[in-house]
Amino acid sequence: MISDIENILKLSSKKHTSKTLNIFWIGFIIYTTSFTLSTTTTVNYIICQVFQVIGILIFLPASIKLIKWNFQDQYLEILFTLYCLWQLIIIVRGIDLNYTNNKVLLFDAEQGIFRFFVPLVLLFPRNPLYYKKTIKVIVILGVLFLLYDMLFIKNLLDLDYENESKKFTYEHFVKILSVTAGLILLTFHYQKKPIKYFAIIVLIVSVFFAIIRARRALLFMTISPFLFSYILYVYSQKKNFLIMLFPFLFSLLILSFGIKSFYENAPGFFSLISDRATEDTRTGVEIAFYQDMKAQDWIIGKGINGKYYCPDIDLGSVTNYRDMIETDYLNIILKGGLISLVLLLLIAIPAIVKGLFYSNNLLSKGAAIWILLWVFELYPVTVNTFSLQYLTVWISIGICYSKVIRGIPERSLTEILSN
Repeated sequence: MISDIENILKLSSKKHTSKTLNIFWIGFIIYTTSFTLSTTTTVNYIICQVFQVIGILIFLPASIKLIKWNFQDQYLEILFTLYCLWQLIIIVRGIDLNYTNNKVLLFDAEQGIFRFFVPLVLLFPRNPLYYKKTIKVIVILGVLFLLYDMLFIKNLLDLDYENESKKFTYEHFVKILSVTAGLILLTFHYQKKPIKYFAIIVLIVSVFFAIIRARRALLFMTISPFLFSYILYVYSQKKNFLIMLFPFLFSLLILSFGIKSFYENAPGFFSLISDRATEDTRTGVEIAFYQDMKAQDWIIGKGINGKYYCPDIDLGSVTNYRDMIETDYLNIILKGGLISLVLLLLIAIPAIVKGLFYSNNLLSKGAAIWILLWVFELYPVTVNTFSLQYLTVWISIGICYSKVIRGIPERSLTEILSN
C-alpha cells in the first residue's frame, strides 16, 4: 500500500502534467463563465461565443494530453469502455451539421456536444494533490458567481415573469457557478476555514435567490450539501452517532413546520415560491414525452438531436418539438435510451458503495455522497451537462474506484492534502 501511495504521489513531481491541468481548467473557466453570461439574455451573445471559442482552443488540446487509458478496476474498465462507445454512437446518430445546429453543439453547455465527453475526465491523472486544483476552480467560480449576482442584482430581484423582455435566467448561475461549493463542505476535513466559510456564503446566497425566484430544484441542489455534510461531520467525530444526529433531526422537524407556515403566510416578496410550492409543472411535459416515445426510442434513444412532440409548452415554438426535457433521467433516455441510463448507473452506484463502505478516509466518502446527490438530482433538474458539477462527479467516480486512494489512512491523506 505504501509503495502504491508513493507511486501516485510521484505524479505530482511532473510539472508538465500539473501545468497542463492548469491550462485545461483555465480554458474550462473561460468557456463556462462565458456561456453563463450568454444565458442571461442581457449580454451580447456573440461576444460570449468569441470567448467560448477561446476557451475551447485552450481546454481541448490540454484535455487530450491528460487522457491516459489506465484502470485499476476491471469492472470499471469494461463498463466505462461500453459507455464511451455508446456515447459516440449517440453523437453520430441523428447529427445534423447545419449552421444553427453547429452553434448549439459548440456553445451550449447543456445541450452541446462537450457534455458527452465529460466522462473522459475519469482518465485524467488520479492524484490527491491534483484534486486541490479542483477546489481552487470551485472557489474561482464561486467568486464569479457572487460578482455576477452583484452585476445583475436588479434582474435577479425583478420577478415580472409575464414580461418576456424582462425574463432573466438564474438557473445557470447556480448549476454552472455555485453548486459545486457543496463539494467543499463534503470535503470539509481537508479545507482551510476561509475556504469553508466562503463555500457556505456562496450556497446561502444561492438558496436566497432560489427562494425568491421560486426555483424548487435549485433549492434541493443547494440545501442538500448542508444536510449531508453535517451527517458526514457527525460520522467523523466517532462519538455516539444518534446523540449527535438528534440536533439535525430536530432542526429538520422545526424546518418542516416553518416551511408549512411560510407557504400559508408568505409575504409578497416571497409569494412567487409560495404560489409554485404545489404547482405541477412537469406532468404535462412528461405525458407528452411518454406519448411520443416508441419502444425503440426507449431502448436506444433518438441520438444527439433527439426531439419529442410537446405542444403548447414553449411559447413561440413553430414545430412544437422539444430537444430536451427538464427531468434529466428522461433527457438521457431521449438521447441514448435506457442503454445509456443503465450503463451510467452501473458505473455510478458501485462507486457510491465503494466510497461509502469500503474506504478509510473522508475524501472517498465525500466523493461518494457527491455522486449520490447527483443521482438524486437527475429527476428535478438537468445535471448531465458540460459543467464543473458533472466533471467533479466523474472525478469522484475515479476516487471511489481507486483502491489505493480509498485505502489511504485519514492521517496520511490529511498530511498529503495540507502540504
